[in-house]
Amino acid sequence: MSAYNEWYLEDAACNLGEFFDYMVHDLKVNIDQTFEWFAYSATGHHFENGNPTFLGGMSGVELARKLIHELTGDWIATPPTQDIDRSPEYWTGWSLANYQWKSERRFSEMIEKGLTASRVCDMYILHEADASKFYGAAEAIIIEREQMKCSRIKRLRAYYGYTQKQLSEASGVSLRMIQLYEQGQNDLSKAQADVVKSLAKALGCTMEDLV
Repeated sequence: MSAYNEWYLEDAACNLGEFFDYMVHDLKVNIDQTFEWFAYSATGHHFENGNPTFLGGMSGVELARKLIHELTGDWIATPPTQDIDRSPEYWTGWSLANYQWKSERRFSEMIEKGLTASRVCDMYILHEADASKFYGAAEAIIIEREQMKCSRIKRLRAYYGYTQKQLSEASGVSLRMIQLYEQGQNDLSKAQADVVKSLAKALGCTMEDLV
């Protein structure tokens, strides 16, 4: 269930669009840095958790100033550029707000699963399409990333000629755990370090190669 009522969504999307536009064009912050700061901040958490003050109680510019104050302790006064046309950066924020509401994913999870702001901005060609088109494209990116991650151990295992059982015996990691990693039901990047280390040693690769 989404963190807040759909009634707030349009305001939330417009404000996050204005936030991105102001951060990138007026404050000259890289779009991916903007998203990372927001995603891992208390400001971003309030937004995604449906705090009315952060969804619609302040403008996108005020949201940006709140974030900068949280990060630096300073209040900035840079005036926003008045632009009639909606920029690709505005559309990026608008789309991310809509996707977050519908998918119920945290903003930080989006980044960790490969849905970066620059990648979203590159999809600006979809800005005149139905919002569901973006949702489908965003889901495809995340699914592709997850498939790549869970198949990495499978590809390395096949390369070295191991069956799952043989890898289990060589690494000391249970057969069931290896199956879950290969199927993507468990995330190897979140496994204990000694598990990843044992698998990497058995496969003759680095821990980074696996995660």
